[in-house]
Amino acid sequence: MITFINRNLEPYRGYHVFMRALPKLLKTRPNAQVVLLGSDEVSYGSKPPKGKTWKQLCIDEVRSEISDEDWERVHFLGRVPYDAFLSMMQVSRLHIYMTYPFVLSWSLLEAMSAEAAILASDTAPVLEAIRHDETGWLTDFFYTDALVEKANVLLCDKEKRERLGKATRKFVLETYNLKTHCLPK
Repeated sequence: MITFINRNLEPYRGYHVFMRALPKLLKTRPNAQVVLLGSDEVSYGSKPPKGKTWKQLCIDEVRSEISDEDWERVHFLGRVPYDAFLSMMQVSRLHIYMTYPFVLSWSLLEAMSAEAAILASDTAPVLEAIRHDETGWLTDFFYTDALVEKANVLLCDKEKRERLGKATRKFVLETYNLKTHCLPK
């Protein structure tokens, strides 16, 4: 399972980049299930044209490139309770996290704490938490071919994903633990 999560599916958090990579990702991973969490609202950035949602605009942009059979493997779940989110992170083979330079998302830190292997955009402040080949892999925000290529490498290498997952959990616990790190500072 490949996961992509935002509070709201919108460009500021890289939803459009992920969706543009999706057709090729589905073709190269014929057994992968892709789960997207997020609402149709806007938290950051500009609003879509009146009567539209970023979610649907991005679907409309790429849907003709995706067969009906492949589209059945794409699951939009909206918002889910925290325990369902956490369960998904614990079984995700690869969590893709994309964002323009902005604040670090709680969902990335939660995915890290659940030992998810992370492929993230090479943007600030992601670089505070993801160090390439130490706590995850980084990819250029706009280069969807590189995103797909790196996702495929990680999806084919279970040992690498497990190593990254363990390292990312260790890092987040040592760096962002509320009681032992954040509050004392």
